[in-house]
Amino acid sequence: MKSLGILQLVSPALPVGAFSYSEGLEWLIQKGKISNESTMFDWLEAELLRGQLRIEAAAQTPIRDALRKWSKFKSTNAKIEVFEWNCWLLALRDASTVRLQHRQMGQSLIKLLADLGHTLPDHSKDFCWPVAWAWAGIAWHLSKIEVIEGYLYSWVANQLSAAVRLIPLGPTKAQDLQCKLLPLISKQAEMLLHTDPHQIWTGDIGATFAQMSHSELYSRLFRS
Repeated sequence: MKSLGILQLVSPALPVGAFSYSEGLEWLIQKGKISNESTMFDWLEAELLRGQLRIEAAAQTPIRDALRKWSKFKSTNAKIEVFEWNCWLLALRDASTVRLQHRQMGQSLIKLLADLGHTLPDHSKDFCWPVAWAWAGIAWHLSKIEVIEGYLYSWVANQLSAAVRLIPLGPTKAQDLQCKLLPLISKQAEMLLHTDPHQIWTGDIGATFAQMSHSELYSRLFRS
């Protein structure tokens, strides 16, 4: 049975600023790489199969284990491990804009959790989005698979939210795409639950170029 907490975590109303980023999607649309429902589906499917977010999703379980040890036992080694995961995941992101996004969203989520009574040890706040997401999973008693599924689902939902504002793509079509991707999200989550994130390869160089080029657009709706 799913926890109600996962609904809160993946909600677009979560005040972390996710709605203000397109992660390169705006550049891809302006350049004509994505223009309709079909090309949008292909983009989302490719990222779920080969994108950077798979590494971040797979890292949820080891990050969660380290956070739990740090929080419960005040383990110095666990604290160091959390910081190492944070630095490694940020370093994997080639685009500085995405690194800044992950820092901003991570800090916002950690602040929200602290305001709700779930403060990290040492009142630490400077962690990226994947680490903050793992901490939310602990704070709201979510299962490991829920946390990974939610991470993938939330990314797809945010991309579709951006697409509705950028493409002639109505909300019904967006919901249809989300439904079509649910089986893939579940399948990927099951696989990533048992996968070492250090052993995952990525093939999303197009996404990286789009993210790095977003700030060069003459005009833009989303933050860089």
